[in-house]
Amino acid sequence: MEKLIEALQQLHWSEAGAVIFGLIYVILAARESVWCWFWGILSTGLWAYATYTLYDLYLDALLQVFYVCVSFFGIYQWMKGGQRKEELQISSLKLNQHFVLIVGGLILSLLVGYFFAEYTGAAATYLDAFTTVFSIIATFMVVRKVLGNWIYWIVIDAVYVYLYFTRGSVLFTLLMVVYTVIAIIGYIEWKKKVAQASLHVK
Repeated sequence: MEKLIEALQQLHWSEAGAVIFGLIYVILAARESVWCWFWGILSTGLWAYATYTLYDLYLDALLQVFYVCVSFFGIYQWMKGGQRKEELQISSLKLNQHFVLIVGGLILSLLVGYFFAEYTGAAATYLDAFTTVFSIIATFMVVRKVLGNWIYWIVIDAVYVYLYFTRGSVLFTLLMVVYTVIAIIGYIEWKKKVAQASLHVK
């Protein structure tokens, strides 16, 4: 508790904004609200600044910039990405598609982690590479409203808990714990909506 109070007292303005807006984003995403993307843009923009300037997590900073850019695409996809330019509906991937994504993601994580370990001063390169690569994969799944995105986020956020804890960011560590819980709730909520949609079709 003392560490948390001390962390809050020393909290940088960019971290505070990233945390607040990030929570709003993930809660709205779990509720399948398109407004999540607007809050996501604000959160990730501040997060990019914080991770680069405060924690030397270069890959994570680049990831946040990517989030800002892809969020605009997400807005369009959720509103007009369905058939006949209608609202996009929740869908699922087949097991073999998940297998390809996971194997490909792991290989790419090793390659990116090695590159940043050898040629930059970045910290925790392999874990940073893993979370970066799979966050990009999961983000595109969110953009297309793929149900399995929440399973990916549960794993990613759990790894982030360890990563930020080892970098000394108490607040970001706690935020990732909350994100993990919300990802579980998001999966449950989206799965319910898929089941309800199936009933309506029948």
